[in-house]
Amino acid sequence: MKENIHPNYQPVVFQDLSSDFAFLTRSTMSSKETVKWEDGNEYPVIKLDISSHSHPFYTGKQKTLDVGGRVDKFRQRYGKK
Repeated sequence: MKENIHPNYQPVVFQDLSSDFAFLTRSTMSSKETVKWEDGNEYPVIKLDISSHSHPFYTGKQKTLDVGGRVDKFRQRYGKK
């Protein structure tokens, strides 16, 4: 193998922001933010919007969010009168 062409493979913490779930694994991703893990060491943290801990397919729970009343606006515009 050629030297100095492969990315740095290091321990990284992935944190799910929607469920406050985190796990430690190895990855080539890096981050300037760090977090102190359960073993007392600091690792780079990569923040995720969704993971297997919060995904509806894995949890069996559907979450529906009505941001800004989109459903109501749709029903007013296209609903039966």
